[in-house]
Amino acid sequence: MAAPTLADVAELAGVSRQTVSNAVNNPELLRPDTLVRVQEAIDELGYKPNRAARNLRTRTSHLIGLRMGPVQEGTASAIMDRFVHSLVETSREAGYHILLFTGSHEDPLEGYDDLLRSTAVDAFVLTDTYQGNRAASWLRERRAPFVSFGRPWGDSDARHPWVDIDSSAGAELATQHLIDKGHTRIAWIGWKKDSVLGEERRSGWLHAMHTAGLPTTGLASRVEDTIVSGRSAAEVLLDEARPTAFVCASDTLAIGVMHTLAERKLQAGDDIAVVGFDDSQVAQTVWPGLSSVRQPLEEAAIQLVRQLEGLLSTPSKPHPGVMLTPTLEVRGTSGPDLI
Repeated sequence: MAAPTLADVAELAGVSRQTVSNAVNNPELLRPDTLVRVQEAIDELGYKPNRAARNLRTRTSHLIGLRMGPVQEGTASAIMDRFVHSLVETSREAGYHILLFTGSHEDPLEGYDDLLRSTAVDAFVLTDTYQGNRAASWLRERRAPFVSFGRPWGDSDARHPWVDIDSSAGAELATQHLIDKGHTRIAWIGWKKDSVLGEERRSGWLHAMHTAGLPTTGLASRVEDTIVSGRSAAEVLLDEARPTAFVCASDTLAIGVMHTLAERKLQAGDDIAVVGFDDSQVAQTVWPGLSSVRQPLEEAAIQLVRQLEGLLSTPSKPHPGVMLTPTLEVRGTSGPDLI
């Protein structure tokens, strides 16, 4: 059976083909009762508009570009998978689709130029804004529409819409959770100092500890974001600082801590408390369950798509930056109360 056409819808609804076209592309031009009649005919026939033809008329693709970097080996987090899935779902509901393209760590602009020259996408969603890459300024110079998942760190000229998650608040929440359970020697394992996001998370641990009047000297470590690094850092801290709990900048590092505890016949939670960050699938499945800061990625995707809609509307209506607050998922590695 042939797919229903625009003419079929027009005949069933008793209107002209232009009226059906307006119902699909410019519904505000129609009277409410006419629009309802056309929509009912579309639903009854299962008519799907020809997206390619509409794109040629409007010179839009309804595609949003999202760059994916190489997978980092030796990590336990797949947070980008959850974010991309949420972004794809939310974009589809708004009439857009996500076009993924790849790039290397060595060239932060790889892939953008080809898509921009070919007008294959209407806009971009940037990530990795905290790593000092030049994509934001490069796109801004070329007047290419984009929004970013991450605030414009250190970019005083930035005026583009963004959505971010308060990582400092997340780390503070995790640390305060352990303080409330009676811990006074809480170690921090974070990323190296050149990671702005890592330092942001570390500041949350520091603030909670200082507010509670607890010591931090000798209780912090900065390492690469790998399980091996987390395991090595935990070994040193356990030997030299004697912490009763760990807060980590990622679930990857927290899993490394749990490896060290297992090697020493210690139980995460019962003997030493451990809290991670990102609430990865590993955190949810590893025994006895890793307590972890959960980022509201679904809400971030919704906010980003809203910003894209405002940015691409006529006239453009860009929204200001949006900061979201994470939550804490408490599981077995939090351990019992000490007080």
